Amino acid sequence: MHEYDYVPAEPDRAIQTEPLLEEAIYLASLGCSGPVRLAGDPIAMHREAPWIVASPDTLCHVMAVRACQAAGFTPRIRHHADDFATVLALVAAGQGVALVPELGVIGPPPGVPAADRRVHRGHPRRGRRDWPRRRDQPSRRGRIGGRVNHVSGGEERDGVTLTNLDQPLFDGAGATKRDLVDYLDAIRGPIIAELTQRPLSVIRVLRGQDPFMQKNVPKYTPPWVRTVTLWAESSRREVSYALCDDRRTLLWFANQRAIEYHPTLGHADHLDRPSYLVLDIDPPANSFGLAVRAAFLVRQALTDLGLAGAVKTSGAKGVHVLVPIADTGSEDAAAATRAIAARAERLDPELTTTAFIREDRAGKVFLDSTRAGGATVVAAYSPRVRPGTPVSFPVPWDDLDRVSPGDFTVRNAAALVTEQRSWAGLLPEPQRLAADLVAEGHEIPIARVQAMHEGKRRARARRASEET
Repeated sequence: MHEYDYVPAEPDRAIQTEPLLEEAIYLASLGCSGPVRLAGDPIAMHREAPWIVASPDTLCHVMAVRACQAAGFTPRIRHHADDFATVLALVAAGQGVALVPELGVIGPPPGVPAADRRVHRGHPRRGRRDWPRRRDQPSRRGRIGGRVNHVSGGEERDGVTLTNLDQPLFDGAGATKRDLVDYLDAIRGPIIAELTQRPLSVIRVLRGQDPFMQKNVPKYTPPWVRTVTLWAESSRREVSYALCDDRRTLLWFANQRAIEYHPTLGHADHLDRPSYLVLDIDPPANSFGLAVRAAFLVRQALTDLGLAGAVKTSGAKGVHVLVPIADTGSEDAAAATRAIAARAERLDPELTTTAFIREDRAGKVFLDSTRAGGATVVAAYSPRVRPGTPVSFPVPWDDLDRVSPGDFTVRNAAALVTEQRSWAGLLPEPQRLAADLVAEGHEIPIARVQAMHEGKRRARARRASEET
C-alpha cells in the first residue's frame, strides 16, 4: 500500500487522486443519497452516520477527515476498508455508501435494495463513470524513478517507496519524515540487531492525529514483512506482530511514520525467556540529574550482587538499566528485578521509591521494576515522540552524569555512535541469577497487583467516608 500521488486540477476542480484499484481509499456513510463532494455539497448531513475509512495516513483519508471537521463534525469511524472489494462488500451489506474524495463518488440511491446497488464515481458537471479507470487510459499519478513524482520529497530505497518526506513528523518534532528515514537507515545495523526476532510494537504519529501504539500489523502490510501471531490476554484475541529483521522492513515502518520501536524482552520463539532484566528509572519532571543518581544506586545494588548492567537514556526524562541474563523464566526474572529495585531503594530511600501509585512517590525517583514478562521496552537507538525527537541512546557509565536526553536526536545521534557508545559493546555477557535473589524477589508483592488492590481499598474508603 502506498500513499497516493496527486496533482492540482484545473481551477474549477477539486484536488484529485488516481489510486490503483487495489490501493483505493474510500469512505462510506449510511444514508448518503447523491453526489457528495469534499467541496460543494454539504457532508455535515451525515454527522450522525458511522463512517468507513481505509488505511490511515493517506491523502484520501486525511482529506476526507479534514473535510468532515471543516463541516463541523468529527467522523465516527466504524470500519477500515483496505481495498475496493471490501468497500463493495460493506455497501452490499448495507453498512454504508462509498464516497471517494476525488470528485464525490456516491453510492446507492434511496430505495434500491442493497444487493442491487453499485458504486460509481464521477463529477456532477461531467457525468459518472464506473470504477476503475481503464488501464489503457493515461494516468496522472507521479512515477518514481526517472519521472516526476508529485508526492512531496518522494524516493525509493531497497524497493520501498518513501513518500511525503518533507513533512514535519509532529508538532514540536524539529524534524521531518526525511530526518526520521535517514536516521533509521543510517543506524539500521545497531537498531535491527535490537529488534531482530522480537515481536514489535511501534508508536506512529499520523498527520494531524495524536500518537498511537500499533501492535497488530495492518491488512495492507507487504507480504515480505515477517510476522508472528501471539495471543493477547488483555484483549482476548490473536495479534499479528511484525518482526523487524531487515532494512526493508525498517524503511517500510519509517514510511508509515512509526517513530518509536518497542520490542519484547524475549525472542519470538522463547518469549518466556527474557534476554534482560529492565529497571526503568523515572524521575519527576525536569529532574534528569536525579535519574542519574538513582541509576548509580541501581549499579551499586548490581555490583553487590555480582551482576553488571548497561545504561541508556530513555529518550524521555529518565534512563533504562538493562541486565543481560541467561536461561531464566519470566516469573523468576520479574522477581529478581523487584529484588534489585528494592535493594537500590534501601541504599537511599530519600531519593528513590518503588511505590507504583504516583501519589505515593512524594517527588522521589521511581524505580520501575514492572517491565517483565510480556512487557516491552523502547529499543536502544529508537526515536521518541517528544519535543525535538530525542533518541534512546547508550551511554558509558562514566559519561552518564555529563549528558542529558536532548543531547541525542534523530538529527545527530547516528554520527555519535562509536565503538565506545555501541550498545552491543556496552552490554555485558548474559549472567545467571542467584537462587537467593530470585527467592527474595518472590517475597515482594507484584507492584501492579498491589497497586490495583490498594486502589480498590482507597475507593471503598472514600465511598464509606462520603456516605457518613
